[in-house]
Order: sequence, then C-alpha cells, then structure tokens
Amino acid sequence: MTTMSRRRPKEKKKANAEDEVSRNTGQTPNEKCPAMTFDEYQCSGNVEIDFPGLCALLDMKDLPAVSTKQPASSTTESEGGVTEESESQIDAVSSWSKPCLQVELENEDPISAKSLKVSGWKVDESTARVLQKMLPSLNKLQSLHFWQAGLTDQMIISLANTISLCSNLRTVTVEGNPLPERSFHILLSENSMLTHLSLRNNQIGDEGARLIGSALSTLSSANKSLLSLNLAFNSIGDAGAEYIAQGLRLNCALLILSLSNNQIGDAGAAHLAAILGEFALTHEEVVERRKLLLERTQSLSTRVDSNPSPASQLPSVPSSTSLSVSKGEGRGKKNIMCKDKSNTSITEQVEAVEIVNPLLDQSVQRRDGELILPGNATLTSLNLAGNRITEKPLPLFLKSVEMQGDEGGLLRLCLQRNRFPPDCEIYVKIKELMALRDPLNKNTEPTEEEGQGA
Repeated sequence: MTTMSRRRPKEKKKANAEDEVSRNTGQTPNEKCPAMTFDEYQCSGNVEIDFPGLCALLDMKDLPAVSTKQPASSTTESEGGVTEESESQIDAVSSWSKPCLQVELENEDPISAKSLKVSGWKVDESTARVLQKMLPSLNKLQSLHFWQAGLTDQMIISLANTISLCSNLRTVTVEGNPLPERSFHILLSENSMLTHLSLRNNQIGDEGARLIGSALSTLSSANKSLLSLNLAFNSIGDAGAEYIAQGLRLNCALLILSLSNNQIGDAGAAHLAAILGEFALTHEEVVERRKLLLERTQSLSTRVDSNPSPASQLPSVPSSTSLSVSKGEGRGKKNIMCKDKSNTSITEQVEAVEIVNPLLDQSVQRRDGELILPGNATLTSLNLAGNRITEKPLPLFLKSVEMQGDEGGLLRLCLQRNRFPPDCEIYVKIKELMALRDPLNKNTEPTEEEGQGA
C-alpha cells in the first residue's frame, strides 16, 4: 500500500507534464507533434517543462537539470510519516550540488516559480537565449540569482532588457562574475524596476564604480527604484568611492548601500561623509536648478490658464531630502522598513511614491554666495566595514550624522575592521549616536553576515 502511494505522485506528475505538452502544442499525448521552432514555442510558465523543451529545440547537449524546491508549508504526511513532497526534495537536495537550474516555488502550483538560481556553472549563449525566452512567462518570479555563472557583458545587457518584461521581478544577484567592460550599471538604468541588486565579488573597481555612480544619478537622470545595493568585495578605492558619493548627491531612492571589504581610504570615506550632511551645489547643479524652477513655473502657469483655480489650491512642491512625503512621515517609513533585517522585506513595505528632484528641495539655503542642499537624508544604512579608513575622516561622519538630526538620514553606519582602534574617541561617539537611532536594537555592532559584506 505504501509502495503504491509513493508511485502515484510520480505517475500524476508525468500525466500533468503530458497535459502541459498537449496544451502547448495543441496535440493529444498520442498524436505526433508537428515540427516546432524555438521562436514558435509557447512557454507555459512551468520551468520543468519549458527549460528542457527549449534546450532541445536548440539541440543543446549535456543540459543542466531542473531542481525544484517545494514550499515547506505545503508538505502533508502520508503513511509511515513520509511526505510525498519530502521524497522529491531529498532527490532535489542531492542534485543541487550538480549543475542545475534551481527553482523555488511559491506554492504547489508548478507555474508558481518565485526564484531561479544558477550557481557554479557557466551559462553559454544558448542557455542565455533559453532563459531570456522563458523568464517573461514566469508571472510569480521575484528573484534571480547568478553565482559564478560566467555571464558576459552582452548577456548582462540582454538580461536587463528581459528583466523589464518580468512584471514581478525585483531582486537580482550577480556575484563572482567579473565583466571585461563592467556593464553592471545597465541593471541600474533610469527605467529599471529592480529594488534590490547584489553585485558582490565582481572586480568592479573604480571604473565600474564610476559607471554605477552615474547610474544612481546625474544632473539629467536618476534611478528611482533601487532600494538596496551591495558592492562588497569589488576592489573599489578612493576614486570609486568618490564616484559613488557623486551618484548619491541627487539620488532619492537608495536606502541601503554596502561598500564593505573594498580598498576605500580616508579620501573616499570623506566624500561619502560629505554627501550625508549639507553640501554646496556646483555651478552645473545651480544652472540645472534654475532650469527646473523655470519649467515648474511654466507648467503651473499652463495649468492655471487651462483650469483657473484659487491660488490656495495650487499644488506645492514637497521636500525631496527623503521620498516625496513630509520629513516626519519619511522618518516613520524608514523605521518600519528597517524592522526586518532582510533587505528583500523592504520591497513589501515601501509604498509607491513620487520622487522629486532634490534640486527643487524647499530647504535649499543661500549662504555666503552659495546654495546649500541639506544632503542625502534618504540613505538609512551605509556599510564601510573592512576598508582602509583611519581616524582622519571620522569627525566628518560624526558632523554629518549630527547634522541630520531626527528628521531622516542614517540609521546604521558600519565602520568596524578599519585602520583605527575600536576605542577611538570619535568612533565611540558615532556608535553611541547610532545606537539611539537603530530601530532593530540598541547595539550598533553589525551581525556577522553584515561584517562579511551583506
């Protein structure tokens, strides 16, 4: 009786697969399927069927297996205390050490894939082509992970285009995958909908940091969706840190940034500290601000002419030192978003809000002939652990954090494992100040995972 109960799921799975094939081809299982090309194939959303099917149409050999992980809550006990799903998961676990496409399902439905992972095997051109065709059909897909997958610059560019077609994909990880042309910034384009991006251990260097900094923001464009960015273990030095700091000047979306375990020294750290506090606008930024103010005035004038209304009803421009909510509300939102240590949980708690250009911030002040911007108060977590920072820039961090006050800004600042003693007076003051802000606990010492570049 037990043997029969264990066979039934396999027979049912086979029958379901045949039914899926018949739906894709319009044929019954007993009918001979007509010849089909790769482009004609209609993806079903079932990775176990679509991936090998598409690979076969490209005559690919030695295909990686598809290893599916069922949700733990979906298991039900059968006779003898062995679950139907547990048998398949045991087989899956044994195969995860081999080259395989790892799939995690949201529920028991085979078309509910929420995560795909390629770990430790090279993705060739044919496999990349299969993934690009299959991914848009996965309506539940939220996360895509590549680790030492041998992706090329062209594959990253194509992947970015494919990601734009995936309605729910918000988290992408590409780690251990150096690129000759350092094209990772393509994933941070102005129109990208990604909220979480991890690029650890990719030898990005200062040139790659320059491209990423420009993707975060320039005078004419800015990424408006990315909430967390992990650039740990990337040989980024002072010049690269300066490029990232430049990108943070006008970025009003990024909440969490890790630059841990790089080669950042005092000069790079000083640039990062400077954008957290007040800073003067450059000549180019002043010119752009005047342009934006003129455009806003013309826009309001046009709206008044087309729809006359009392002056009191004209819309006001909110402060953009945080997201387009009042400063008090912005602070509250950040506390809520940081209650869960998992970066991916932020996505579920962030409401869709309009991002306003910080050059239009109402808090801009004129001082000594310069226009002073309050600084980046959106970033809540900055990890600089494991770099080459001495005591020299620490007063700049302390000044910037004190300047931010309670109206927004950093909630966590990780500076351990740098080139100053843990009992350094300024460092102790920074830790005490951050302890008062940390919504997770009153201990600012980072977890082991954070210290290693999370």
